[in-house]
Amino acid sequence: MEMPEPDARVLGNRDAILKALAEALPADGLITDPHQTLAYECDALTAYRCPPLAVILPATTEEVSQALKICHQLGVKVVPRGAGTSLAGGSLATADSVIIGTSRLRDTIEVNYPDRYIRVQTGVTNLSVTQSVENDGFFYAPDPSSQLACAIAGNIAMNSGGAHCLKYGVTTNNLLGVTLVLADGEVVELGGAHMDAPGLDMLALICGSEGQLGIVTEATLRILPKPEGARPVLIGFDDAETAGECVAQIIKSGVLPVAIEYMDRLCIQVVEDFTAVGYPLCEALLIVEVEGSEAEIAVQIERIEKIALALDPREFRVSQSLEQSELIWKGRKSAFGAMGRLNDYLCLDGTVPVSALPLTLRRIGELAQEHQMEVANVFHAGDGNMHPLILYNANLEGDFERAEQLGAAILKLCVEVGGCLTGEHGVGIEKRDLMYEQFSPDDLEAMMQVKDVFDPDWMLNPAKVFPLNASAARRSLIATQGAAK
Repeated sequence: MEMPEPDARVLGNRDAILKALAEALPADGLITDPHQTLAYECDALTAYRCPPLAVILPATTEEVSQALKICHQLGVKVVPRGAGTSLAGGSLATADSVIIGTSRLRDTIEVNYPDRYIRVQTGVTNLSVTQSVENDGFFYAPDPSSQLACAIAGNIAMNSGGAHCLKYGVTTNNLLGVTLVLADGEVVELGGAHMDAPGLDMLALICGSEGQLGIVTEATLRILPKPEGARPVLIGFDDAETAGECVAQIIKSGVLPVAIEYMDRLCIQVVEDFTAVGYPLCEALLIVEVEGSEAEIAVQIERIEKIALALDPREFRVSQSLEQSELIWKGRKSAFGAMGRLNDYLCLDGTVPVSALPLTLRRIGELAQEHQMEVANVFHAGDGNMHPLILYNANLEGDFERAEQLGAAILKLCVEVGGCLTGEHGVGIEKRDLMYEQFSPDDLEAMMQVKDVFDPDWMLNPAKVFPLNASAARRSLIATQGAAK
């Protein structure tokens, strides 16, 4: 993966930069020991590593602002980092950058049940938001598979979704307002405590911007009353295409499940070996969950059963208890971890129209055979958010590069069938050089002009999202101006 050459001026000024940071920030919020900064050399895309110049761990918005002011004055690039669970290299540092992490921004600021929102610092984990309100009958809807560890900061940066986004939407549908610190340290408030905040929708620019426009330190999130009841159904099929057709027909019928998840045979077997949750061993398994009153659940399951039985499933099993439901979801939530026991893998997240699922699944199988690699599929089928896991051996020279080549072919396929490169993991560095597959040079120029407004010196999250040749002129001009200073 190509990265820009580090700024020699910054590297040569390392001691002065660290001294300025140490004088302005609390000692427990700054890591400069090279041995300790190694802990931040990568995120969940571990194939790429680079330790930062330093790591800043602020505990308040004011400390974030102060750190950014100093970095701005000294011309030091900044990489925002949440919990480091990015699967796209979204928080990979460069040798001439500092990381500003959110791990000490862990306070719950306000809970408002009448108006159905919670305000938190963005270092809190996704799951902890729901845990804060569940005893009062509420929950936070977005639920990425990494919800136990991932931070709200990263969820906002990548516009994360999860299994239940089919009904409740992704982060942008549940984000009401943010406190944003700009590249020069200025603090701004966007949105508010309600969905109808006045003015231009600047909040929409921030959600999914991957740390390119600023650092979000506080967020106001929508919370919802827990449903009266929920019930998952397991539907097993003898081939992937029929399972994909079942998903398309359920969506077409007008039934709106809370979630529709997909797992293939390889993933089912590995998950069963790991969790023993009782999944049927079939070629393709759907987990379809509906919610509401008992009567509403019964009607929805009846309609889903009619659709499924017409496609001759191997198994149709309705959960009969809360314990069974918890086991079904335990297996799905454990899938990525379980697959890690089998081999290293590259996890993609291209998204396709639901109607294109049968074709896409067939073509992924064909591409895997062409590249002579093994692919496991486990993904959010209800909104077409694919998660092919390309298995490879990190100790075998060239194997990761082969996985990347197959991954690029799969992502190009997603675009060809009317989808997009990323559904929730973000572009990061993983998909940066594929952006031309989906966007024209004019499209990318328009996006870069937005970054120019928020981050005119291009100091935030360097070498991510935009292909290096697209941003080269800007980076060269800024480097020249910096040297002149």
